[in-house]
Amino acid sequence: MKKKALAAMTAMVLAGMSLAGCGSSSTSGSAASTTAATTEAEANTAAETTTTAATDAAFAATEAGEVKDQSGKTYKVGIVQYMDHASLNQITEYIEKELDAKAAETGATYDYKDYFFNGEGDATTLNQMGAQLKDDGVDIVVAIATPTAQIMQSVFEGTDTPIIFSAVTDPEGAGLVASNDAPGANITGTSDALNTDAIMNLIFAQNPDADKIGLLYSKSEDSSTKAIADAKAFLDDKGIAYTERTGTSTDEINQAVDALIADGVDAVFTPTDNTIMNAELAIYEKFIDAGIPHYTGADSFALNGAFLGFGINYADLGTKTGDIVADILGGADPAAYPVVTLDSGIATINTDTASALGIDLDTVETAFQPYCSDIQEITTGESFTD
Repeated sequence: MKKKALAAMTAMVLAGMSLAGCGSSSTSGSAASTTAATTEAEANTAAETTTTAATDAAFAATEAGEVKDQSGKTYKVGIVQYMDHASLNQITEYIEKELDAKAAETGATYDYKDYFFNGEGDATTLNQMGAQLKDDGVDIVVAIATPTAQIMQSVFEGTDTPIIFSAVTDPEGAGLVASNDAPGANITGTSDALNTDAIMNLIFAQNPDADKIGLLYSKSEDSSTKAIADAKAFLDDKGIAYTERTGTSTDEINQAVDALIADGVDAVFTPTDNTIMNAELAIYEKFIDAGIPHYTGADSFALNGAFLGFGINYADLGTKTGDIVADILGGADPAAYPVVTLDSGIATINTDTASALGIDLDTVETAFQPYCSDIQEITTGESFTD
């Protein structure tokens, strides 16, 4: 499959906003909520300071690189998407839109139409796609999701082809970069790092009496490893029981959901797990029928029926990824280009599911306010373009 677009060098504007409250929502007024909000604000201030430093470093990296005259230049841009689901589709869409916008500014051409692949979640297929892009002599590779980035890094090892990843939850833990601030090799990109503690707080803000939490994820995905470990640590610290169920296919995920329901859990947590996301449309009604809210790590889960998705805006993530592609082809050094992490505190509530669960929106949004930067509402659909 082949695509075409235009690209250029620009200095990337990193947006790592972290806010203490959810827009203009009112606070709960309790001492516990006030303390939580204060603590959250302090943590977010520190995060914002770190992001500012990363922004300065990114500009310095761009300035240090030899800026190329891109007018009339054509670049081959490989884009490899891990699988077909709402979040990853949205990232690809906005990468391409941003490259088109950059093209209009500089007169360069990004040929992405000719070099787009969807791996459908299969490692063998992804390796073959990487080998094809290598044979095609692409100038840069965009790898969407952690497994894709790891495979592309392996395929292009020993070459000078830059790899720009997107939607990698833990770049350091996945072995992609030496550090988020200084990747140290020919790879950098954008992260959808998750604030797991904030999601745990949302669960208990909605149901203070919850005493058993289900953890639903795929063991085959590195993107889930840290978030699940963080969730366990949070629950252990609070003395809350939990049960884990996993699967690597939609059929196995359906069985895992049945087991969680039989376990009698009060809520279920899933991080930014592509396997579960791919199965969400097949499982969300089971959770609704059982009266169990599903808390997840991306708004696409909420789109596909989960009660709540928490994290970043994936359209923005795609846009920032496109910015990085333009910067690197414009002369910036990926080894010195900090990984970009956006505001990860957006809570997206599926109003259809909330209603079916008997959850009052005004009440729950007030309870959620101290733990997120924004609250959005969505109704059930298959994709963001419906």
